[in-house]
Amino acid sequence: MLGTRERLTTNVYVDEHVLDEPERLAAADPGGLLRALATGGRQIRETWRLAEEAGAGRLGADGRPRAVLVVGTGAAAGASDVLAAAAGATSPVPVIGHHDHGLPGWVGVADVVLAISGSGRSPLTLNAVEEADRRGCRILAVGPADTPLHYLAQRARAPFVAIDGARPERASLWALATPLLVAGAALGVCRNAAVGAEAAAARLEEIATRSRPSSESFVNPAKLLALELAGTLPMIWGTSPATAAAASRAATQLAVTAKYPVLHGGLPHPAIYQIAAFDGVFGARAAAAASSDDDGLDDFFRDRVDDQLTTRLRLILLRDPGSEHPDVSRRADAGVRVAAERGVGVTELSAAGSHPVERLASLVGLLDYASVYLAMLIGIDPSLEPAIHDLDRVR
Repeated sequence: MLGTRERLTTNVYVDEHVLDEPERLAAADPGGLLRALATGGRQIRETWRLAEEAGAGRLGADGRPRAVLVVGTGAAAGASDVLAAAAGATSPVPVIGHHDHGLPGWVGVADVVLAISGSGRSPLTLNAVEEADRRGCRILAVGPADTPLHYLAQRARAPFVAIDGARPERASLWALATPLLVAGAALGVCRNAAVGAEAAAARLEEIATRSRPSSESFVNPAKLLALELAGTLPMIWGTSPATAAAASRAATQLAVTAKYPVLHGGLPHPAIYQIAAFDGVFGARAAAAASSDDDGLDDFFRDRVDDQLTTRLRLILLRDPGSEHPDVSRRADAGVRVAAERGVGVTELSAAGSHPVERLASLVGLLDYASVYLAMLIGIDPSLEPAIHDLDRVR
């Protein structure tokens, strides 16, 4: 029989004891991912200085570009979201994330290409730098030193910002993103970038303190969030560009770190369509089946699928007070009511801070920690990525 702090959900044992036992916590994180995440604030401060020393500010010498294209996959995609959030709707030029091979046909000499690779070896990023150089674009590259990306940047006479290649890429978001903020400030794309970066660094340090492994579950926000997620099918919505970016980052982190599938999006789109799932077998039908079981009833004609599915949807709503469109705020409030009517659990998290980068960091930091604690709860090694490595071996 399971103990009071052990439960069976979706055929997986969730052992809540692991979160409050120091020896087991350490053993459950052999790669030290929690320690790597705790460097977020330091990453911002150190990489800002490195970006300035590397000459990222030179990108603005030729004036404002027609567009800024951020190239890369994985954590690089998250870095492009950080720059887009910092630029916001008031940006004088578009900031576009590009996560495919090659460059769009319209990219040319009037544009800036920011190329990122956590390994410095991504074929997608390398091809983009070569093509951008041929087209005469202004280029900034970010990645580990002494890698193919470093070599291509030197050949293109482009500023190169070297980051720590020993740290896991998914714990290096802020090292990859900060040079983009330096470049964005120089290009006139984002305002008060230095202020926002420092505020984000301080916020990440505060989250690291509150979410540290030695902090007990009942006061640790990341552990509490992991407990709410365990055994559910999370649907994560953002209510602003910054929180939608945080939702996307959370989906990636939960998949890679905890091997946990997530639906994500933003209000109004695509959340206004995803909400239809609240009426399905993971929402209202699951709640109805559970209610029937609780009443001791067994309807012969009840769909037997309901008996086999124990996973329930959980809405994680990332709010952005003061930055939401009034229509989005109304829809978010309505979404919470619709979820409650259908027995779907809801967790609301609010972004904190005055600058978009700080508000983004306030959510990303918490969700990054929660992804590691969720992996521990369900017995997954958060440091391993076997399926990703198997995919990379395919030729």
